[in-house]
Amino acid sequence: MANESDRRLLIVEDDAAFARTLARSFERRGYAVRHIDGFDALQALLGEFSPTHAVVDLKLAGGESGLACVKTLHEHDPELRIVVLTGYASIATAVEAIKLGALHYLAKPSNSDDIEAAFQREEGDTDVELTDRKTSIKTLEWERIHETLAETGFNISETARRLGMHRRTLARKLDKQRVK
Repeated sequence: MANESDRRLLIVEDDAAFARTLARSFERRGYAVRHIDGFDALQALLGEFSPTHAVVDLKLAGGESGLACVKTLHEHDPELRIVVLTGYASIATAVEAIKLGALHYLAKPSNSDDIEAAFQREEGDTDVELTDRKTSIKTLEWERIHETLAETGFNISETARRLGMHRRTLARKLDKQRVK
């Protein structure tokens, strides 16, 4: 089994309570853990800490996108095992996260067992169940919103402008559709 210095985990999460819980769980598993709450702290941290694993929340405080963190982490170390967590799951953001270097994309709630299993998986699963369910108009709208959010770097105002809706309307839709 790898010792603590071999497994270094970076948690990029703006929910301090969730980050503490996750950190304690991974410390018990033998990881050296560091936590930051957003992109601004990332560059400074990477100068002193080189993670082997990372858990990145997709939507950070102030509308900041975790995708920028994924890109920076992958550029820092292409071998870094990155898992993106989100309460705002969508196909568009999942695809972008993988393209930018994430290994896996998990919808919240996910626990440390789910995350560690994602770190271990190297390949896709061809046995994933396919459904016959048709895509609804609401799902299509949700996907379009998230595709545009990803394009704008999670800038709510610019996303609303591109979609031709009022910013408050978009904010209500995002709050209403949040995956819990």
